[in-house]
Amino acid sequence: MRVVSLVPSLTEAVAESGPGLLAGATDWCTHPAGLRVARVGGTKNPDVPAILALRPDLVVANEEENREPDLAALREAGTEVLVTTVRTLDDAFAELDRLLTGACGLPRPRWLDEAEAAWAAPEPPSAPRRAVVPVWRKPWMVLGRDTFAGDLLGRLGVRNVYADHADRYPRVPLDELNAAGADLVVLPDEPYRFTTADGPEAFPALPAALVDGRYLTWYGPSLVRAPAALRAALG
Repeated sequence: MRVVSLVPSLTEAVAESGPGLLAGATDWCTHPAGLRVARVGGTKNPDVPAILALRPDLVVANEEENREPDLAALREAGTEVLVTTVRTLDDAFAELDRLLTGACGLPRPRWLDEAEAAWAAPEPPSAPRRAVVPVWRKPWMVLGRDTFAGDLLGRLGVRNVYADHADRYPRVPLDELNAAGADLVVLPDEPYRFTTADGPEAFPALPAALVDGRYLTWYGPSLVRAPAALRAALG
């Protein structure tokens, strides 16, 4: 079987679970380290002819990360496309099983069981906290309703202040973010790369938790270590 993945976290999941299945992946697919497959552009601008030239049996995509016109072009060319929908941790576990054991015909990977066990009863912080979670600046954008990252934070005792917003990734002026009633700002290093020198200074009254975006936003083998890594960063 030949698989092309247009989602970095699913690239890692397929590569770890079925070595040799991946024929191509995006330029943003950085894990596992040393992955050597054909590169087919970005998640938002994949090279459709290059994908078709690889003659994949399956292209793996996500409804949030990839654009429907690109997926439609692949389908019209006769390529099977599996589109995942992941907005909660439970969604992630279900979609990973559907992809790996269903579509790819692999045995259920051990890491998936380990990830479910790691998240079965994660130890929350001693007191619940309210956070704003920027994902971009210029303009400022934050986590809103119905997001995978927001669900993970909620399971660790951190409530997203904008969890009930009408938009999933609302644009909110910085002064409103600072006045939103949060007691913490969570700054991941993707999609925008927040760092100690780029982000915390915009929230002078709030402690800043800089977190590895792979543990907050990826659904794959990283879920095994994510609870411990996020707890340490949030602490």
